[in-house]
Amino acid sequence: MEMTIREMLGQKLAFGFHGTALPQEFIDLLREYKVGNVILFLRNIESAAQMRRLCREIQELIQAETGHPAFIIIDQEGGMVSRLPADAVNVPCAMALAATGKVKNVEKAAQITIRQLRGLGANFNMAPDLDVNNNPQNPVIGIRSFGDDPEQVARLGAASANAYRDSGVLCCGKHFPGHGDTAVDSHLGIPRLDKTLEALERLELIPFRQAVENGIHSIMISHVMFPSIMEEAVPSTMSRQIVTGLLKEKMGYQGLVLTDCMEMGAIQAHYGTPNGVVAAIRAGVDIAEISSSLDLERASAQALNAAAEQGELDLAELRASVEKILAYKRQVAAYPVEEALCNRPEDRAEAERMAMEALTCCAGEAPLLDADTFFVGCADYRVSGAANENGYAATFPAYMAQEFGGGYLVTDKNPASEEIAAAVAQARQYSRVVLGTCNAHLFPGQIALAEALVSTGRPVTVAALRNPYDIPLLPACQCKIAAYDYALPAFKALCRVFRGEAMTGMLPVKL
Repeated sequence: MEMTIREMLGQKLAFGFHGTALPQEFIDLLREYKVGNVILFLRNIESAAQMRRLCREIQELIQAETGHPAFIIIDQEGGMVSRLPADAVNVPCAMALAATGKVKNVEKAAQITIRQLRGLGANFNMAPDLDVNNNPQNPVIGIRSFGDDPEQVARLGAASANAYRDSGVLCCGKHFPGHGDTAVDSHLGIPRLDKTLEALERLELIPFRQAVENGIHSIMISHVMFPSIMEEAVPSTMSRQIVTGLLKEKMGYQGLVLTDCMEMGAIQAHYGTPNGVVAAIRAGVDIAEISSSLDLERASAQALNAAAEQGELDLAELRASVEKILAYKRQVAAYPVEEALCNRPEDRAEAERMAMEALTCCAGEAPLLDADTFFVGCADYRVSGAANENGYAATFPAYMAQEFGGGYLVTDKNPASEEIAAAVAQARQYSRVVLGTCNAHLFPGQIALAEALVSTGRPVTVAALRNPYDIPLLPACQCKIAAYDYALPAFKALCRVFRGEAMTGMLPVKL
C-alpha cells in the first residue's frame, strides 16, 4: 500500500522526550504525525531492564502506527558522550582509544558498544566522531575526536564504522563537513569556519571521504557555517549546497544523511527549529532530529506537512529518501534483541583495560600514594550541550581519597581566589598533592589553582581528566598525566598508576 505524504514525512523525523517512560503527549504526537524514529538520552535511562522495556514499547508503538520498525537512536560515543546505564558497559572516548596506539582497541570498543545496544534494543548509534580536532580551544569536540591528524582520524574512524557492518546496529559519522576547527559550541551559537573547499579537502574532509568510500551507514551534518564555499549564509544542515552538492553529488555518498539536533542554538535561536527542519529536508537530509521539546517537535511536524501541501518539497526525492530509510530499517529489524549480550563481565574488563592503556605520562614520574596525600579538583560538569545534563556523580577528589586515605577538596570548575586559598591551606597539611583538572585550558581558575598548589613546595601531580590541552598550561610539577575522561574507568586506571603500574599511552594530539 502506498504511503501518504504524512506517513512519509513521519519516517523523516526523529523525536525525543523527557522521562523514563513514554509520556502520553509524546505518544499522541507520534500517532498524529506517524513519526518513525525516537532518540534516547541518559535522562530516559535508569537501568538496562528499564531501557530494554522502553525500547520494546517504542518499537511496538511505532510498528503499530506506521507499519514499519523504529530507528531507536542514541549518542553512545563513549567517554563524555555516553548514555548507557551503569549496568551496561560504557567504553572510553575516541581520543583515549587513539592514545592506546592500537587500532584493535577501536574495533573492540565498537564491538562492545554494539553488544550493549543489541542487548538493550537501540539500533542506531550516533558514532563515530570523524572530526579532526586541530583547534585546542574547541569547546564541544575535544576528546570526542580521534586526534588532530586527519589520516589517523580517517583510519580509526573507519575501524570503528567497519565493526558496525552487518551488526544489527547502524552507525553515523559526524559532524560533516567538520566541527574540529571551531571555537564555538553549536549547541549555543553558530560556528563559522572560513576555509576554502581546497583547505577542507586537505584536512576536515579526509575522514569523511574515507567513510564514504567504505559505505558508512549514515553521516550527520553539522550546524557549522562555511562562508567561503556557501552561496547562502546558513548552517550546513540547511544548505543544499553542502548536503546534496558536496556530500551526495561531489563525494558520491548514498547512505542516510541526518541532522544534528535542530533545537540547538545554532538553529533555534537564529532560524527557528520548524523553519530549520523544513530547510534541512529541502537541502536533502533524510532524517531531522528534534530531541526534547514537544512544542518544537509538534511545530516542526506541522511545518513540514504544510511545506509538502504547498508544493515546497520534491516528492520524488521524498519517496526515494523514505525507500532508503525503510531499506535500512529492514536490515536492522532482522536482528532481535539479545539480552545476554549486554553487560558481560569480559566486556567491562576490556573497557577498563583500554582506559588503563590510554593513560599517558606527559611529564615526570607518577608517585606512589598513601594517606599523606591531598586530592583536589572540580566535580564533573556539563562541558557542552553534547554531554549529559548531569555530569558524572562521583568526584575525582572524593574517589581517590576513599581509595588511598588522605584529605580532599572539591572545587568549582573555575575556582576563585577564596577557594584557591582554602585548597592551599589544606594542601599544607599533607606531604603531596594530586590535582584533577577538567578542561582547565578553558577555565583559568584551574590553572591558577595548579600554580598556587605548586607554590606550596609540596610535590604536585596533575591528571587532566578530559582534554589533554591542559597539560602545557600547567606549571612544572612532579608528574603530568593525560587521562582523557572524568569517569570511573579512568579513576580506576589512575589508582593502578599510583600503586606502581606503568603508563603506556601516547598523545594523539600535539600540545
